[in-house]
Order: sequence, then C-alpha cells, then structure tokens
Amino acid sequence: MIAIIDYGAGNLQSVEKAFRYIGCEVQVVTNSDELRKADAAVLPGVGAFGDSMESLRQSGLVEPVKEFVSSGKPFLGICLGLQLLFEESEESPGVPGIGILRGKIRKIPADTGLKIPHIGWNSLEICKPGGIFQGLPENPYVYFVHSYYLKAEDSEVVSAQTDYGVKIDAAVWKDNLFAAQFHPEKSGEVGLQMLRNFAGMI
Repeated sequence: MIAIIDYGAGNLQSVEKAFRYIGCEVQVVTNSDELRKADAAVLPGVGAFGDSMESLRQSGLVEPVKEFVSSGKPFLGICLGLQLLFEESEESPGVPGIGILRGKIRKIPADTGLKIPHIGWNSLEICKPGGIFQGLPENPYVYFVHSYYLKAEDSEVVSAQTDYGVKIDAAVWKDNLFAAQFHPEKSGEVGLQMLRNFAGMI
C-alpha cells in the first residue's frame, strides 16, 4: 500500500487518482500509525512553505516522515513536498524545513524576464539515470507550477535539472528517497511512467 500523506496542505486527489489509474493500492493517511503500515509513501504539497511546515508539525508528522525515510521504504516528495525535505526556504524566513536533505529553497529571480510563477512544461536534463527515470526518453517534458526552486548543497543527490532563467535542481534521489519539483501526476505518460517506476520499488 502506498500512503499519500495528508497534512492539510496539498492537492491529494490528482496524486491519488494517478496512482489508482496505474493500478496501485493507495490510502490517504493523516497520522503516524497509518503511515508506518505503508509500503511506500508520498508527500505532496501546494501552497506556502511556512504554512505547510506548521501543518506538518500540528499533525505530528515531521518525525514520522523522517522515520519513514530512515526505514528504507520508497518515499516520494512532489512539488512543495520536495521543498519541505530541505532545510529552509526564502519564502518563509526563519522556518526550518524537515531537513532530511541539505540545501535552500530560493525565489526564482524576477529579473529573468520570465513569468513567475513558472507554470508549464519544461524539459529535464537527467543527471542520474535510473530510479523513477527508468525507461524514459531523453530530456522528457514535465509539468511545473512553482515560484521557488531548490538549490541543493550536495550535487550528488540531484537527479535532474531544468532551466527557467536560472538552473533549477528539479529532482533529487538519495537511496530510497526521491523528490520532484514538477508534478509527475500531471505530466502525461512520462509522469505516469515515473509513478510506475516508484511503485515498482515496493
């Protein structure tokens, strides 16, 4: 069973629907006991970094998320769910993230001449083939919706990048932990293949 973590700050339905579409057993979970029973977990998210961290804390899910990642079971962060795994964000100064990975979430510069938020399709430059990118075409197109982006401290964990006026660390992979700034569940067949790859790790 794949747990989709509901901490009151995420668009869960599209993620749940996508996993069901590819034949996975999924359950929306709201507490640590339900999360521990899962074979894999997904941390989705839309909205502000600070508000979402507060919601995670209020839900008592920060430590359970860390424990789940430490357990070695497959874990996937999506969009804000990627950002929350890092230490801090310029969106919410002074608010610590979950801090499983080292790095900072920065605002996309306003002087690029590009629209912010970044909404639309961009190609990925895959740095670490395999994992959720197994069997994908070269430079696959995926769907983004974001105003802030990851600058990882450790380049070794970065599995894909994209350009939007600035080089964006668009996905990370460390052991059993995967996360994407883009939305696999909204990225057509390419995104569904990523979700199949993730589910296949169970």
